Amino acid sequence: MSETEVTTAPRPLLLADGSPAARAWSLDPVMKHLNHGSFGAVPRVAQERQNEFRAEMDSSPVVWFPALPQRLAATRVDLAAFLRVAPDDLALVPNASAGISVVFASLPRRRGGGIVVTDHGYGAVTMGAERLARRWGGEVRTARVPLDAREEQAYEAVVSVLDDATDLIVLDQITSATARRLPVERIGAEARRRGIPLLVDAAHAPGLIEAPLDGLTCDFWVGNLHKWGCTPRGTATLVARGDLRDDLYPLIDSWGAADPYPDRFDQQGTVDATGYLAAPTALDFVETTWGWDTARRYMDDLAGYAEHVIGDAFAELTGTAGTVDVGMPVPGMRLVRLPAGLAGSRVEADALRDRAARELGVEAAFTSFGGIGYLRLSAHVYNTAADYEYFAEDCVPLLGRWARAAREHPEVS
Repeated sequence: MSETEVTTAPRPLLLADGSPAARAWSLDPVMKHLNHGSFGAVPRVAQERQNEFRAEMDSSPVVWFPALPQRLAATRVDLAAFLRVAPDDLALVPNASAGISVVFASLPRRRGGGIVVTDHGYGAVTMGAERLARRWGGEVRTARVPLDAREEQAYEAVVSVLDDATDLIVLDQITSATARRLPVERIGAEARRRGIPLLVDAAHAPGLIEAPLDGLTCDFWVGNLHKWGCTPRGTATLVARGDLRDDLYPLIDSWGAADPYPDRFDQQGTVDATGYLAAPTALDFVETTWGWDTARRYMDDLAGYAEHVIGDAFAELTGTAGTVDVGMPVPGMRLVRLPAGLAGSRVEADALRDRAARELGVEAAFTSFGGIGYLRLSAHVYNTAADYEYFAEDCVPLLGRWARAAREHPEVS
């Protein structure tokens, strides 16, 4: 559970004219949008800016594309300032998985071809690591980190599986399925001491953590801007430091291939880069409207309140605690345990997500870890306490019925 329980609903954030924050987004008002963490949500002002760029691109494509690398280089300066990194360390990639694929495609085998991941890793990334290990003739070793593991225990769990054959460590800064941090700073320092490259999957970090690379020693760091940053989808950053970054090339070979890192990522044929160019508009919108510090504080308070009201609703329904002891909690996200019979696997969790949207009118994230199903709460500025109170009052009882039906008739579910 979170370090501090929030039992009082935070006051909703408003726009400058006093209207609800949600008015700045184009989200369907009929749905309850309680899963910002998966795909994000783009404010209207950033959608409009991207459409302006698209109109410019489509009106004069022969002018647009030759001039694009210079515009992207200027955009990288703005995005680097948001993340508090050097612009020359930052390359633009479509999403975190694409950035990680760049690393996987570029790194040579140096020792035994071994790759270390954790059991909290994002499934697609772990599959990519397994494919790389097969190509290297090595193997993937999985560090088992208990959900309630504090920093020291999590650190020891990862370090204990490192050996002389380890060529790469892949570690989440914030885990997707379990909404917890991993001690990337301590593990990064140890990896550097041993000469093992560290790749940090920071898909959720930009916007949620003020300066996610402060105090972090790693070779590669990949973060999505389209999640908490609310930029157009398909905008993410790859930050690379040290000699290994010179080996990184975009997944598409184009005329910029001879340029140095990160410039070579700015020219990739006819890729629609308007999302990158509009990304600063989204980041600036949050800053000028509320300020990122205020936005982060609100998101965390609201997620804590949601954990309280929904966890209590499940506890009343099942007779067992709904809140979860998460060893290294993160701001803006929480886990609530689901009744037995729901989301016991990733496939079941995805099916529950689709059913909830279809039958309950709720976009929510259901996850699975260790055979146990969870509701992953992720709040943003357009959410209000009423969203989660609705879920507790109207949806929790129905989920309880679905769980009982699944336990009584597992062959149907």
